[in-house]
Amino acid sequence: MFTGLIQGLGRIEAVENRGAESRLRVAPRFALTDVRIGESIAVNGACLTVETWNGSAFTAYASAETMRRTNLGKLRPGSNVNLERALAFGDRLGGHLVSGHVDCLAEVESVSPAGESKKYVLRFPAEYGPTVIEKGSVALDGISLTINECGPDFLSVNIIPETQGQTTILDWAPGRAVNMETDLIGKYVQRMIAPYVSGQGQGAAKPSSMNEEFLRRHGF
Repeated sequence: MFTGLIQGLGRIEAVENRGAESRLRVAPRFALTDVRIGESIAVNGACLTVETWNGSAFTAYASAETMRRTNLGKLRPGSNVNLERALAFGDRLGGHLVSGHVDCLAEVESVSPAGESKKYVLRFPAEYGPTVIEKGSVALDGISLTINECGPDFLSVNIIPETQGQTTILDWAPGRAVNMETDLIGKYVQRMIAPYVSGQGQGAAKPSSMNEEFLRRHGF
């Protein structure tokens, strides 16, 4: 589990592709100590397991499913990536709960100035729209961000100067594919109510019983 607060950048030192799978060697560009074999590190928001650590770089394996779902396949030696170690109990949760399980790729559609910030508009597959809400949270390349505006297949975020300077966002431009993980809590709520909503879930052909009274009875 992660928070979406990037600890620093890493540099891809080597990429070893084996068919649809890959193995990455990543060198953190910030002080990273006490790395343990088997621990989880989010690379651009994708949770990977440390296989080796030599004191200055770690290797991690990316399965075919991870490569299919994420932008890790676009990485080359010299690429920069966002890094975050797993959340420890007792740490401050400054972002939001991020699993490191990427849902889909989103594409940067536009970048525009917004005072000292920058506004980014991204498009994503509409099937993920139900868990994207205005002023909710989203993880983009592992970065915890607040959604300013959204629709069935787009969202916009404002990126403050600090985030621009500490992450890969500074390199984002129209056409860039980024890893997107929607809100974890939203996914579970969607799954829970699916049987009660017409057209969703098994045996859901009956008219929807989702209304204000239903929500109140179930503690919402």
